[in-house]
Amino acid sequence: MKLVDEIKTGKESISVIGLGYVGMPLAVAFSDSVRVIGFDMDEAKIALYKSGVDPTNEVGDEEIKRTSILFTSEECELRNSKFHIVAVPTPINQDKSPNLKPVVSASEIIGRNLTEGSIVVYESTVYPGVTEEICIPILERLSGLKCGIDFKVGYSPERINPGDKVNKLENIIKIVSGMDKESLAVISEMYELVVKAGVYQAPSIKVAEAAKVVENSQRDINIAFMNELAMVFDKMGINTTEVIKAMNTKWNSLGFYPGLVGGHCIGVDPYYFIYEAEKLGYHSQIILAGRKINDSMGAFVGEATIKKLVLANKQVKQSRVAIFGITFKENCPDIRNSKVFDIIDKLAEYGITPYIVDPYADPLLAKEKYGIELIKIEEVGEIDCIILAVAHKEFINLAVEDYRAILDVNDTNEKVLIDVKSVLDPAEAAAYGIHYWSL
Repeated sequence: MKLVDEIKTGKESISVIGLGYVGMPLAVAFSDSVRVIGFDMDEAKIALYKSGVDPTNEVGDEEIKRTSILFTSEECELRNSKFHIVAVPTPINQDKSPNLKPVVSASEIIGRNLTEGSIVVYESTVYPGVTEEICIPILERLSGLKCGIDFKVGYSPERINPGDKVNKLENIIKIVSGMDKESLAVISEMYELVVKAGVYQAPSIKVAEAAKVVENSQRDINIAFMNELAMVFDKMGINTTEVIKAMNTKWNSLGFYPGLVGGHCIGVDPYYFIYEAEKLGYHSQIILAGRKINDSMGAFVGEATIKKLVLANKQVKQSRVAIFGITFKENCPDIRNSKVFDIIDKLAEYGITPYIVDPYADPLLAKEKYGIELIKIEEVGEIDCIILAVAHKEFINLAVEDYRAILDVNDTNEKVLIDVKSVLDPAEAAAYGIHYWSL
């Protein structure tokens, strides 16, 4: 364990490549025990970290200000590290195939700066085989070093849940793997420095890679089942939430709820599994079906909104609609792969341009990348319909009466409230004369 001892005593550093929702909490956690180099190609992001601002909202500005991390966008700084952790995103392309450009780019950067005796650990979600068949050759080619002799590689899938302040890095068991017993031992001991829940040693890198895509695919399928039920119950006139509450009285109920499934994990990882399976001649049935259902839910909510506007005697094209929440999940600023955009697209088909309220999303990013102007909740007025799309605490802390005031029901016109997360009381909404719908 010579390398571990050298890192613990400060003789050697570790690096975290990719300082987003996964990399930043990891870098901060390690910095409490060892020297950390935090690398990201985004110079603007590095500038924010250096100024004490956390754009991910995962660890907070105060933690960023106090941390000893060396923030840099200069790749040559990585030469001062012997233990590299890759935490870059792995998105999908337009055709749903894996986009490995970020992990390939990170491998190239590390390869150009790799030194003998180093270990490289990948955390980015990939399909089984990527680490050994794609990343290792890049590291070898650009470093001129031989894997297994001059450096070693491992894989430890990230399990951080963005915006979750309870299930955090330190109390989620960490799956670790290495190319041999020696690398596995070093990687295990390193992660044990920051993960109090301990580590689980997978027997191979491919098993660890597969575990990540499978655990998110399983969750995706379960949510898809509930989404399909929600669509059927909507036709039957049955409240889905009431059905789930009744079902959950049994001890072995899984407790899943319908909803919009976006983000960079559950909405993406199944496609990595499907892609590799199809390369081997197997065409997914259950996983792909689940993905199709979940990918359709934004449009389904949009259509439900149009129907409610019609039933409320509104002229659809002239209707003023406000959407509360645009991020992919509650209490999180990440808008990547948010299915709320599908709701917006569906409304656009009927000539509706909604007002968007989100206290977490970055206004500049929303404007530059998606052309959306965010407004504050106090700026919403004379609205015909509110779509409560994301259960931010600022929104679920509002009572039906508060939404009634925003809708201004007293103007004698019928109003609509679309409750995607089913957090409000339907009976109370009905008592105020509001046309209420929930998923």
